[in-house]
Amino acid sequence: MAETLLVVNAAASTLMTGLIWFVQIVHYPLLATTPPDRTIDVATEHQRRTSYVVGLPMAVEGITTLALLADAPDRLWWGWPWLGAILLAVSLGSTVFLSVPLHARMARGYSPDTGRRLVLTNWPRTIAWTSRSVLTLALVISGLR
Repeated sequence: MAETLLVVNAAASTLMTGLIWFVQIVHYPLLATTPPDRTIDVATEHQRRTSYVVGLPMAVEGITTLALLADAPDRLWWGWPWLGAILLAVSLGSTVFLSVPLHARMARGYSPDTGRRLVLTNWPRTIAWTSRSVLTLALVISGLR
């Protein structure tokens, strides 16, 4: 069972890593160039559509991360799942405390710096999810031997 958790956790984490890199390199820079008269519509639609894409993988990643804290494979050092949980906390904390408020601000009206701030403040999520993917894939390799 613990090995299955490792695989599902790694799959969710790598999916989120791919999504966050797309957001960082493509989507947020484009949001930063949204014309003032389209900002509210684009920001509102962004929030709606994004929730469809990230909701399930984020939930799976969170649940499997908690499950691994409770039941990690015996072959793994106990600290690895905790490091993964910390990296996930950084990702989710950045989402809740940095990205969500900026998206809400953008949905209320045009601000010339909001788009630039989205790109800048998304780096902690990008780095944390990338680090998680490396860790979770390493754990799969170690845990399945």
